[in-house]
Amino acid sequence: MFSNPMLTHRYRRIVLFFARVIAALVWWELLLPRFGLREVSARTRAKRLRALATRYRALANDLGGLTIKLGQFFSARVDVLPEEITSELAALQDEVRAENFADIRRAVERELGALIAARFIFFDETPLAAASLGQVHRAQLAAPSNGVEKIVVKVQRPNIHAIVATDLAAIRTVINWVQRYPPIRKRANLPRLLDEFTRVVEGELDYLAEGKNAETFAENFRDEARVRVPRVIWTHTTKRVLALEDVYAIKITDYAAITAAGVDRAEVAERLFEIYLKQIFRDGFFHADPHPGNLFVEPVARESPRMDANENIRAEWRLTFVDFGMAGNVAPNVSAGLRELAIALGTRDAARMIKGYQMLGVLLPGADLQALEKMEQKVFERFWGMTMGELRAIGFDQLQDFAHEFRELMFAMPFQAPQDLILLGRTVAILSGMCTGLNPQFNVWAGLAPFAQELLAEEGTSRWTIIRAELERVARALFDLPLRADAVLNRIERGDLEVKTPQLAEQIARLELTVRRLLGAIIFAGALFSGAQLWIAGEKWIASGLLALAGLALTWTLFARRE
Repeated sequence: MFSNPMLTHRYRRIVLFFARVIAALVWWELLLPRFGLREVSARTRAKRLRALATRYRALANDLGGLTIKLGQFFSARVDVLPEEITSELAALQDEVRAENFADIRRAVERELGALIAARFIFFDETPLAAASLGQVHRAQLAAPSNGVEKIVVKVQRPNIHAIVATDLAAIRTVINWVQRYPPIRKRANLPRLLDEFTRVVEGELDYLAEGKNAETFAENFRDEARVRVPRVIWTHTTKRVLALEDVYAIKITDYAAITAAGVDRAEVAERLFEIYLKQIFRDGFFHADPHPGNLFVEPVARESPRMDANENIRAEWRLTFVDFGMAGNVAPNVSAGLRELAIALGTRDAARMIKGYQMLGVLLPGADLQALEKMEQKVFERFWGMTMGELRAIGFDQLQDFAHEFRELMFAMPFQAPQDLILLGRTVAILSGMCTGLNPQFNVWAGLAPFAQELLAEEGTSRWTIIRAELERVARALFDLPLRADAVLNRIERGDLEVKTPQLAEQIARLELTVRRLLGAIIFAGALFSGAQLWIAGEKWIASGLLALAGLALTWTLFARRE
């Protein structure tokens, strides 16, 4: 498969790991509950998840590359993933293995075309940070550039392009397996999503593009006192080496150090959320990798002015962003849909929520919009205003009651994952976990509601505008009524009128599926029991046939679908 045996071995290890994960999920979460052993699955879940995270952490530490990046993503999802997983994978932020400095020296000198001693007064051989694709070293320029002397130098790992290509090939193999499962295939074009992820990763390997992203971000926040972006030292930057102003401070997940510096963690969470609202809705350009290694809190003395062009602005602390290799642009059509969702969430407007879904393309064709709107309204009534801590503490029985109330809709699952939202969705997911970690009682609604009002004001949506729009809608409906009535009468005369009952059809389809699965289970149990008895009796040929029949019946039972 690969010319290098080490890359072939790497590919096989990644594929085998995920094959075992998929097999374990099928066994524990699908098979056992269907045979009445749901309690066994639930009782052992915490232990199994912890063991899974431990095995993945060991794999990522050994292999590096994209396995580290995936682990860091999961470790940041403290808002939705269990503590057994996030706490184990959190160590990946700090224990990425560094490359030998001799290899780093050769890479830097090859890229810059000169010896390190000729370009730097000082170059620390011990890395300040090691990441999945590269590592960072502190250094001091031989001659100041743009008023900067102390810098950090980011250097790509040797052979990283081949490693990334191998990891992507392994992930594609796993995705092709998962894509065979109809409910997933129906809702997400995983190969296309992987293509988008590949494009993003390839962008991360271009440090010239990363430098330009940093400057774009800095320009967008040039008037913001509590945001700092490192300056790029272009004289020492190439496609594989990036030189930046040294701005490292307190890591955003070092909660003890943040508190000791007198900085309010809850305020940091709120400000981080506001900054991302600006990036996504105002600028249309966002930092897409807000994991703990890329965000810092820098205490700034009250009497000290901000050290940039804004000389008169003072701040007690500021957020520092680094690593702009993964940055995203919000397309105009996506921006319009996101604005609809933000306004809907901030104003508890279920109808507008559905409109936003439609604009973003996250609804499957034929989705029951009326049922969706009703469900969204119930979501607002039950969960709107809750803090992240309260949302995480919601009991399983409450969620079960909610799912039962909308069981037909939940069974249909009318959502899909558009390709355009993969990077933004990943960013929002990590951001949610980051804000929750800073402040377990973080209230997303408190920050979103006033922002939604700002968006409404920008649209000129005053009370009179809303009333006028509604009057216009009613007038158009009344004007169209005679034509629509005439069309209905014509269809009745032709015998073309059909009455659809989607809920009844859904219930019949579910009943048919249940009957087929019950029949399959009966055949499975009978063939398995008979085959086992005949095997013991020595009739192995007949027993083998019955056991094979049992296997086919089990497969048919598990993967039976509605017509």
